[in-house]
Amino acid sequence: MSDVTSTPMVAIIGGGPAGLMAAEVLSRAGLAVELYERMPSVGRKFLLAGIGGMNITHAEAHEAFLSRYGTRRAEIGRLLEEFDAQALRQWVHSLGIDTFVGSSGRVFPADMKAAPLLRAWLRRLREAGVQIHTRHRWLGWDADGALCLATAAGERRIRPAATLLALGGGSWARLGSDGAWVALLEARGIAVTPLRPANCGFDVAGWSAHLRERFAGAPLKNVALGLDDGPARQGEFVLTAGGIEGSLVYALSATIRDRIEREGGATVFIDLLPRHAPARVLAALRKPRGSRSMARHLHGQLGLDGIKAALLRELAPAAAFVEPERLAGLIKALPLELVRPRPLDEAISSAGGVPFEALDENLMLREAPGIFCAGEMLDWEAPTGGYLLTACFAGGRAAAHGLLRWLGYR
Repeated sequence: MSDVTSTPMVAIIGGGPAGLMAAEVLSRAGLAVELYERMPSVGRKFLLAGIGGMNITHAEAHEAFLSRYGTRRAEIGRLLEEFDAQALRQWVHSLGIDTFVGSSGRVFPADMKAAPLLRAWLRRLREAGVQIHTRHRWLGWDADGALCLATAAGERRIRPAATLLALGGGSWARLGSDGAWVALLEARGIAVTPLRPANCGFDVAGWSAHLRERFAGAPLKNVALGLDDGPARQGEFVLTAGGIEGSLVYALSATIRDRIEREGGATVFIDLLPRHAPARVLAALRKPRGSRSMARHLHGQLGLDGIKAALLRELAPAAAFVEPERLAGLIKALPLELVRPRPLDEAISSAGGVPFEALDENLMLREAPGIFCAGEMLDWEAPTGGYLLTACFAGGRAAAHGLLRWLGYR
């Protein structure tokens, strides 16, 4: 079954934060907005990200906030000019939901949940006349330039006045972000930077059976992690059956991933006792241990036991345990070789996508007039901590305003 319509409406493909924010802006401007989502409901990745606490944005100073976007700082900075972290908090408040700043500077809804926020937002969109069509999978364009959509009732074709793509990245395919749009854009001659995992875990060459069986899934708390050419970050991460993952790893994942791609591997250094000065560690190790085992000595003098002691045994050469100076150095900078990132579909987010160079100042594709792009499908990345969501919200607004300018509404 196929139906072809010709209407003055605008189409949004993708029902994540960027697409929903674009729908709000466009409907407020008086346009008829039709939003198409391939999954049975919108905002599925948004809801899953909220499990354990919906981190909506971050309250740190503006310059520090911008630094989180790395090489795309300038481009994301322009998106945030009209809708920054504070504006996002005010927008959340406008939905009747309070926010608070946690001890880490992260901003959360008062109840820590994503579902009430999404429900209030969808109610606002419905009241504004936004039509949301779920189970509609975008197939690209037909030979005449119409958008093709697969539905339960058959293929549908539409001809909107303009189209805004907010299709997400390539991680968490089960929630809709599978990167299938890459081939559709490339078939139209639009270059796309390959999608890569971001905010991801990494594999090691292989743990010993003892470490894997005893400690896989265990957290290493109060440690620091860094590479040889940058400052270490304090926090925690998790030992997995094949490597490491967790917030401290995600914060460094872009640098680690890029080094692996460039050099074939990356060595990170773990400070097992970041609150202990090197001299204090060395002094403790130099104390006579008498008949006590080294394990008991490390526990008694430095409180080093459990997973930290096991990891030290795993990675430090046996000879180091009879050389206090060498062992002290390893406790403060234990090298761990990482060999590859975990697969893209396991990553929290993705790098790569439509490069900003392929877009004009309205976030419209230079090679496809009337087609705008927003959200994680653009080529940028950021660590967790509210930075991803903030840029997606801001990008959706910016693309919607660009679309309005192109149509002559602004």
